[in-house]
Amino acid sequence: MKVRLGYACLNNNLNTSYNNYTYTTFKKELDLIKLNSKIKNNLNTLDKTIDFNIKNNLHFFRITSSLIPLATREDVNNKYLDNFKNEFEVISKKIIKSNMRVDFHPDQFCIINSTNENVFISSLNILEYHYDLLKALNIKNKLMIIHIGSSTNGKEEAINRFINGFNKLPKHLRKCIVIENDDKIFNVKDCLYISDKLNIPFVFDYHHHICNPVPNVENYLENILKTWKTIPKMHFSSPKNENKREFRSHNDFINCDEFIVFLNLMRKYNIDIDVMIEAKAKDEALFKLISDLKLKTNYEFIDESTFIVK
Repeated sequence: MKVRLGYACLNNNLNTSYNNYTYTTFKKELDLIKLNSKIKNNLNTLDKTIDFNIKNNLHFFRITSSLIPLATREDVNNKYLDNFKNEFEVISKKIIKSNMRVDFHPDQFCIINSTNENVFISSLNILEYHYDLLKALNIKNKLMIIHIGSSTNGKEEAINRFINGFNKLPKHLRKCIVIENDDKIFNVKDCLYISDKLNIPFVFDYHHHICNPVPNVENYLENILKTWKTIPKMHFSSPKNENKREFRSHNDFINCDEFIVFLNLMRKYNIDIDVMIEAKAKDEALFKLISDLKLKTNYEFIDESTFIVK
């Protein structure tokens, strides 16, 4: 089983950041210059991050949803896809040449099973924005990971609303949607049911499963893997601490022993997997995990982020 590790959004080693721009401070045309300056900075940050990933053999990366501030505001008439076409092309060529896997994880405001039609429309706009970015970067296998969302009126009705909401999306968006189990309501069993109904991939989040478990999760893993036509993707994080209030929050780093337990669950299927490390220390957490694994296991390391589990 070959395992590739990835990290999400920010790079701590580069000490760079993404600029935001709140709508309340935006003053229409007068501030478009300022907005575009922030977008240029963000694309430059992404470009540097991709360079870092390539240099360090990091083949799997989640791009931040904050790349383009105010992109989903219809009254902010900013043609960023045209204005920064060259910047997108430069980054795209690097991603494609290095065969890096990239994706997006729209935030908690993307709720396609909301009972509020305005929230659904807003969620549709969020998905279109992420699709536009994937298209601008010429990503062939476009993936956007979302949660099931609202549990209003009970889980069964919420699941049916998700299925109905999904079927109302344009075809190009439906082809990109991947679902993920969450830490409170919709567990592995729920997501497998939805995945089967809609024929879409399912990201297994191990920490969310620990928070919101199903008995004998090993009975579901093979079917989770089968939801993917490409290399299956999974998420792994460690709890901030054992305190009940903070257990669901992500730690700065990864508990190596728990990660080994997770890999032992997967190794029997002997299927290659990509694992997104969700830790506040980002790339530093990934490198520390690799260092810990080298001390504690006999995994065969291919490069800085890839290894074989036998």
